[in-house]
Amino acid sequence: MPLAQIDLDRTLMEQKKTEISEGIQKAFVDALDSPPDDKFHIFRPHDDGELIADPGFWGVERRSMLAIQVTMVHRYPVDAKLEMYRQIAKNLEELGIRHQDIFISIVENGFEDWYPGKIRGE
Repeated sequence: MPLAQIDLDRTLMEQKKTEISEGIQKAFVDALDSPPDDKFHIFRPHDDGELIADPGFWGVERRSMLAIQVTMVHRYPVDAKLEMYRQIAKNLEELGIRHQDIFISIVENGFEDWYPGKIRGE
């Protein structure tokens, strides 16, 4: 059950929130084998000047930033995480969002660190 927290320009969210959510979820399904309906996405829209990113970090020519923080259980191999990055970038690029403007980070924890409405096993 990855939890995606998406920070993005307010106008972009208003125009493409549903498509962005679908693109991220499709990447979770394809790369991490998540169930399609296992969707938990939090959108945090920002006004001009609230998202600040180095325009040349790692040699990437960045014009803006759409940041995705994925919180998930520490169980996925590196290859699956890299595929998730590729899939998210590809899916969002199809919406007109440059892959250079996407910034993804993962925060991992254990099963015991989640409370999705009930305690696991009860």
